[in-house]
This record gives sequence, C-alpha cells and structure tokens, in this order.
Amino acid sequence: MNGKPYVIGIAGPSCAGKTALAQRLAELLNDAVVFALDSYYRDLSDLEPSGRADYNFDVPEALDDGLFLGHLRALTRGEAVDTPVYDFSTHCRRPETTRLEPGRVVLVEGLYALYWAAARDLMALKVFIEASEGVILARRTARDVRERGRTPESVQAQYARTVRPMYERYALPTRRFADLVLDGTEPVDGLARKVLAELGPWRH
Repeated sequence: MNGKPYVIGIAGPSCAGKTALAQRLAELLNDAVVFALDSYYRDLSDLEPSGRADYNFDVPEALDDGLFLGHLRALTRGEAVDTPVYDFSTHCRRPETTRLEPGRVVLVEGLYALYWAAARDLMALKVFIEASEGVILARRTARDVRERGRTPESVQAQYARTVRPMYERYALPTRRFADLVLDGTEPVDGLARKVLAELGPWRH
C-alpha cells in the first residue's frame, strides 16, 4: 500500500450489520478508524419540518458525496478531517463537528459505501453485508424508535415507501463490486474473522 492507509469499504442494506462489523474490526485491527457515511446526509435546515419529513433519504443524492469523497481522500493522504454531526430527529447538521484522525486502516461503512467509483478506487477491500427483509425491518424499527425519535408506524411506512425500493434500485447493484459478501445474521466476531482473513499478511 506504499505507506497509505488500507481502506475497507463495507456496504449493504439498512441495519444489515455494517456499523457493528466496522466497529468490531476497528477493535481488532491496530490503528483503525471508522468513517461513517451516515454523517454525510445533506443538511435540510432550509426546509420546513414538514418538507423534511417528505424528503427521500434513501437515494444517493441525499448524501453530500462531494464532502464525503473529499474527506475520504484526505484520510488516505494521512490528514485529519472534521466530519459533520447529523441529527436524524431534525434532519439537520448540528453546528459542531467531530475530529477524525487518520488511521492505518480506514473502515468506510454505509448504504452507499460502494456506490461511487471514486470511493471504490481508494478501497483495497470491498465488503457487502446483507440480511433478510424481516431481520432488517425489525432491526431498523427498533433502532429508529430508540435512537431517532420515530414511531414504529412511521418507520415501517418509510421502509415500504422508499427504503426498500431505493435499496433495490441503487444500492443492491453495488453488490457486484464486492470482494466479499457476508450474511449479517451471523455473529459479528465470525464476520470480522472472515474480513481479517482477506487481509492476509498485510494486517501484521
């Protein structure tokens, strides 16, 4: 890798286990950072709250790909970045940012982690993690009620209206770019071992 960070992309549907896998890998690898695509949703503070509720968050255009790619390139150059802090209850960016220092390994995780060719070109390993629709919907409902101030009914309505259709249209096709496809219903330690096995001697 010529001294550059080893970049691992982890994509897949909502609540398939991307974040859990990335966090576990960060614990197991020496000097690794998690770079979450969820931080890069566009700020909707210029819209009325009712307009924000109707916004389609499940298309690639909902993400600030320019800022995301700029920050990813900076991390691969060994530079720190100030990542946005996104408030999912208001659909706005918070005024503060989070400082992310570069690591020997950069774990890029998110629904569209493998969507942009410019991001894929920076990745040494591309992973796609998937799970059944029933598992995904149950996990997403529990998460959004607990962490994002949603009701179960609103979560399930959004899933049927945009989450699943947009995943099938835009994110699922990126599976073909993956070097490794994983089952998100398996224990996270087992998934992490499969990823580490792909690194071979590099991790030492």
